[in-house]
Amino acid sequence: MSVPAPPRVLTVAGSDSGGGAGIQADLKTMLALGVHGMSVLTSVTAQNSLGVQGAWELPADAVRAQFRAVVDDIGVQAVKTGMLSSAELAGTVADLLAGLDRGVPVVVDPVAVSKHGDPLLHDEALDVMRGRLLPLATVATPNLDEVTRLTGVVVADEAGMRDAARAVLGYGPRWVLVKGGHLPDADRYVEAVDLLSDGRTEHWYHSPRYPNRHTHGTGCTLASALASYLALGHDVPGAVGHAKEYVRGAIEAGFPLGAGIGPVDHAWRTRAAG
Repeated sequence: MSVPAPPRVLTVAGSDSGGGAGIQADLKTMLALGVHGMSVLTSVTAQNSLGVQGAWELPADAVRAQFRAVVDDIGVQAVKTGMLSSAELAGTVADLLAGLDRGVPVVVDPVAVSKHGDPLLHDEALDVMRGRLLPLATVATPNLDEVTRLTGVVVADEAGMRDAARAVLGYGPRWVLVKGGHLPDADRYVEAVDLLSDGRTEHWYHSPRYPNRHTHGTGCTLASALASYLALGHDVPGAVGHAKEYVRGAIEAGFPLGAGIGPVDHAWRTRAAG
């Protein structure tokens, strides 16, 4: 008996050798949510719970070949981008995404720094991100530090998140999800707040904060969950809501690993059910 293939989601991102973020987090998330995950590797990092010890970009030809091998044979129903590092790689990925059917949703996570503060996006790549990648995004998912690097807008409170959304939307994505987890004095807020906007409508998402420092991979996990739910047929606000709920549980169940910051638990639903 032939079994139908699940929805296919492609992640274009860097590797995290510690398994908490990057390609590894994306594929774990996709498996947990019932889609078939595929990958285009852009960079290799030597990384653990303490930070990034080294990073090496793949040649643009290798990125292009991976993308074509997957898309031309298997096809995709959603794409998520993560760590792109350089202007050359960001431009290569933008060119590849521009050739996709416009019905394929693209989630752009403009990864700029790691959880530990290590830079992951060169300054010269910012112009490519603004001018060529964000205009292709169905949803862009910047945190507040990434908003500042992309737009210069510094967000001091929840009201400022509207200014951040308008600034990012000015570069052309259809929707932007401004993640408010890095608000100044965030520890005094009982809830974390994210804002989804397309410039006409707003959706605010509230989730509890947990006293758990093991949150490595949160941004990658949210973006890949969002891409997965879009591939499963949800509209953007609904997909964000489902993705937020998945990440909420993953953060709550985050566990210690190594001597530093541990990862969120991508398999929390399986463990809870067991």
